[in-house]
Amino acid sequence: MLNPARALSLNAESGRELPRIEAFDALYKRGIRPRHGEVIMVAGRSGTQKSGLALFWVAEMNLPTLYFSADMSAFTASSRLASMRTGDTTEMVEAGMAAGGGARQGYIDALSGLNITFSFGSPIQWRAVDEELEAYVELWDAYPAVVVFDNLMDFDGAESDYTEQMAVMSNATELARETGATVILLHHASDKSWEAKSSPWSPPSRDQVKGGLSEKPELSLTVALDPTSMEYRIACVKQRMGPSDPTAQSYATIRCHPEVTRFSRLETPAPKPKAPAAPATAESWSPSGALAGALGS
Repeated sequence: MLNPARALSLNAESGRELPRIEAFDALYKRGIRPRHGEVIMVAGRSGTQKSGLALFWVAEMNLPTLYFSADMSAFTASSRLASMRTGDTTEMVEAGMAAGGGARQGYIDALSGLNITFSFGSPIQWRAVDEELEAYVELWDAYPAVVVFDNLMDFDGAESDYTEQMAVMSNATELARETGATVILLHHASDKSWEAKSSPWSPPSRDQVKGGLSEKPELSLTVALDPTSMEYRIACVKQRMGPSDPTAQSYATIRCHPEVTRFSRLETPAPKPKAPAAPATAESWSPSGALAGALGS
């Protein structure tokens, strides 16, 4: 048992704010503060670049990340990261990897500094999550700072079973508290509601998130993409330690660049690609390994 003072002193570090990234400046100005050790849900309707946003977010923070991708294949995820790092479209990445030679090596080198480890099993099973975490700790002697589940309905048995979906949320919360990792869960919002038909490019309200599961995390964000302007709208429908709007009528707007899997401030163009960092010391489930392996070494 812990008294309040002891609990605060032991957990102060886990509650600090996640590293800020320039593209999310509009969110921070609205008082949205993603924190270490939280369960964060990102929910949206089909085709709203949820996976792209999660990839961009963790790549920009570049904290040690374990990414469970049941929604994207190894090549899709790694080619999107290569596109993000180089500024080339995913079609250009695919062509360059197929061509081989210097172009292929250039894309692989561009991924070498990313601190992301992938698991592509589908459906996601908790036994596999435990095994991946054990392997991660064995390799790095530490838990990942961020764990991403893409997505909630790709967990074994959770596609339509509310009880299983609640179990996923409960286990995600336990995972965050036991390891201190920030857990980012991607989830779906209804495509059949009146709001989805009448205002498809507005973020869904909290009651449109499937299963009512957005009430469980410490921070729940809903997202929408306007395909005509490429404005990306992010609403905070729940935040335990700050302002929120469950109606999602108040939202932050940033710019989406889906062809290169990037996001930027609304008033700025796409950010320039970063210079590749030093090669990683291990190859286990790395983005560059996934990219090369998907097309053959």
